[in-house]
Amino acid sequence: MHRCSGCLEFSRIPVHFPLTKREAWFGLASVFYRQHLLWHRSPVTQSLSTSGVSQAARSRPVAMVQAKARVLCPSRLRASFSRVPHTSAHTKCRVQASASSKVATFGEGKQASIALAAAVMTSFSFFDRTGAMARAFATSSLISAACGVLAIPILKAVEAGQFVRREGPQAHLSKSGTPTMGGCFFVPCGVMVACVMAQWSLGVIALSIATLLYAAVGFVDDRMILVKKNNRGIPPQLKFALQVAVGMAYLVWLKCNSAPAAFQNIPVIMGLTVPVGVAFWPLALFTLTAESNGVNLTDGLDGLAAGTCAAAFAGMGIAILQQGCNSIAVFCACMAGACIGFLAHNSHKARVFMGDTGSLALGGSIAMVGVATNSLLVLFVTTFIFAMESLSVMAQVLYFKHTKKSTGEGRRIFRMAPFHHHLELGGWPAPPSGLQETRVVSVFYVLSVLLAALGVLCGYWIQ
Repeated sequence: MHRCSGCLEFSRIPVHFPLTKREAWFGLASVFYRQHLLWHRSPVTQSLSTSGVSQAARSRPVAMVQAKARVLCPSRLRASFSRVPHTSAHTKCRVQASASSKVATFGEGKQASIALAAAVMTSFSFFDRTGAMARAFATSSLISAACGVLAIPILKAVEAGQFVRREGPQAHLSKSGTPTMGGCFFVPCGVMVACVMAQWSLGVIALSIATLLYAAVGFVDDRMILVKKNNRGIPPQLKFALQVAVGMAYLVWLKCNSAPAAFQNIPVIMGLTVPVGVAFWPLALFTLTAESNGVNLTDGLDGLAAGTCAAAFAGMGIAILQQGCNSIAVFCACMAGACIGFLAHNSHKARVFMGDTGSLALGGSIAMVGVATNSLLVLFVTTFIFAMESLSVMAQVLYFKHTKKSTGEGRRIFRMAPFHHHLELGGWPAPPSGLQETRVVSVFYVLSVLLAALGVLCGYWIQ
């Protein structure tokens, strides 16, 4: 039997008394030799050997042990044998501790994702009595998760590893090299299942094509990051221009395939409307670009963007289902399912990141759903997390530039932007020691589910 005490493990071994003097000194010498091996294999000794310390200084602890052995008498051998370092017990305990830590990490990383998937599935089953949205959600989740099993080894083979910026949280540096561009497999899964489940509706096909175009923009950016081997992809101006071009292309199609007076007013609470006229189209273009960038900024922790997008898609789908937009509601269910399937590989600790390929596609698609159904108020409520993340970055940059210009020293509102990094590093309202990554993600999941429920209520009040 053995027990662990801190980092050392001790084994109680049987000793038969009385011992001869020769046997006692032989056993004691073997104990000190094992202690000598443990010392020289320890990280402390390895660090000393690489720091230029002399051989005499490194051997001093062993000499002290040997000197102590000379004064020990056999009569005290019983006490010396009561606690003896045992290498095999040490190894066994470390293996068991490592296995238990992996189990704990698995539980922390997956519990929130499973709870979120159950909440989305329950809401679809409750609000859609036909079961179409629940079937679409389940099908898309399973296909997306299965495609991830096949796609992740391919991404590793092509060395599509993430480059983590050194200015970010230091705990994230260990994520460098994790495969990225995960949007390459779960976004096409979502749109293909949506087209099939919606019986190839023209509106869903247009949404799917535009979503894939947003994914293509992100793919180009991710590819340039891998080529340059740093965290800078295509120039921001070019990336913004491509996002605007995709948004304008979809809005042109929407304008050509809708009634002339379809988007003149924006409905709000209790049947009230806000007349906007032709200003609707610039507002819609701003919404598409802002949402796609908002999700891109939110994609900073394991499972954060995928989980919050799943809740937002679920809220949007249920809200527009009350308006009779059944095919687009099925599209939302499929995209929510694709996000949940991706979470099987992206929740802590992530085996793959979605990259800009996934984040731009998710943000653009959910914004297009809000624009196509004229549900901008519901869209703003359900995706408020993405707006909050974007505003935190804008406020941080503007305040830093203002204080740099006025006082000569740039100051910050948050410890780090976006806001989820602020919580991770211990900024208010988080404790000073900061929140664990999984805890921050869980808090955002709860907030996204509450916002989705509020969006459903807004959709009900609009009618």
